[in-house]
Amino acid sequence: MTFMARHVRTVAVIQARMGSTRLPGKVLMTISGDTMLGQTIRRVQAAKAVDEIAVATTREPADDAVADDARRLGVGCIRGSENDVLDRYVQAASVLQADAVVRVTADCPLIDPEVIDATVVAFRSATPPVDYCSNVLDRTYPRGLDTEVVARAALDRAGHEAREPHQREHVTPYIYEHPQLFRLLSMKNTDDLSHLRWTVDTPEDLAFVRAIYDALDGDEIFGWRAVLQLLSRRPSLSTLNAHVRQKTLR
Repeated sequence: MTFMARHVRTVAVIQARMGSTRLPGKVLMTISGDTMLGQTIRRVQAAKAVDEIAVATTREPADDAVADDARRLGVGCIRGSENDVLDRYVQAASVLQADAVVRVTADCPLIDPEVIDATVVAFRSATPPVDYCSNVLDRTYPRGLDTEVVARAALDRAGHEAREPHQREHVTPYIYEHPQLFRLLSMKNTDDLSHLRWTVDTPEDLAFVRAIYDALDGDEIFGWRAVLQLLSRRPSLSTLNAHVRQKTLR
């Protein structure tokens, strides 16, 4: 079964909240003069294939600060359940009248608009059409460039049918755990760089990303290849968070 329309209104929804087990309040910590959320939004805004951007946060009082920052940054904010992030995305897709949703998380301030565009284009142009396209199914890109594109109807179906806690908290597992129900497409890089960690979940991750911005930030948004080149020149930067292990979904 497939759900995708060939010409789609594509909306990026960036999930963000103040609660974090290992680094509370990380999305509003500063990186090169702006919040982590601000840097992530700035980079998603540079993607040509995205029609609109919104932040999805919770109704918890602590996340009033996230909503305020989204307002400062000039993007919409949809608020919902703290633990049912899937429902937040379903509601955001409805409010924004999206045909397809690009899922991005605010702890990925090195997200590359080129990677977003390539994933959206692959989703739109797939023959036969697909319900889900991402670079995380068979990871070959550095962790922190994670981009998922989901057809609205597939997202709605997941919202109705997903029952497991990890499927509600992490938005897309119900879809990619049921390939018999949804048509999936994996975006792969030529080289396997999955061992590289560019996301922010710990103080060490934050130190790494701040060091990257200090070295590369300027008027233009630097891409992921510029980060690779920097790390080849200064391999010691990779040691800042090399020991950090990713949390599991369950």
